[in-house]
Amino acid sequence: MDFKKATISDLTEMQEMYIETIKWTCKNDYSPLEIDAWVSGLNNVERWLKVIHTQFVLLALIDDKIVGYGTLKDGNYIDFFCVHKDFQRQGIADKIFNKLEIEARKENSKSITADVSITAKPFFIKKGFIIKAEQKNIRLGVELINYKMEKNLK
Repeated sequence: MDFKKATISDLTEMQEMYIETIKWTCKNDYSPLEIDAWVSGLNNVERWLKVIHTQFVLLALIDDKIVGYGTLKDGNYIDFFCVHKDFQRQGIADKIFNKLEIEARKENSKSITADVSITAKPFFIKKGFIIKAEQKNIRLGVELINYKMEKNLK
């Protein structure tokens, strides 16, 4: 597995993977209506461009194919974190997370925060995060539950 920082040319592949992964891995925790509302965020092109241009965006690659990625905003907030549906449970998420944590430490961050799906919550707990709050977000009139989580960096 290789790692590289994302560029604008990676954006389409990142977005396609994001949709496929959410639809497949989150189907037991979110209804089809909730998933459709969630993936509608891809329509916000400006937001995605801003992520690429302003965040630390790390891609995990196998044979030049994106198999996962994580983003770090302002040195302490995991904005996107995604592992391809066909590459789950292979340690990719651990490796991406560890590199994001190293980056946060380089930025002298005292903690890392993330807004985490029901599906991803067990992974983040294993990585040392605690739940700060359950959140109810409304997107396209649909309520989506996620969790504000935080990990202190000592």
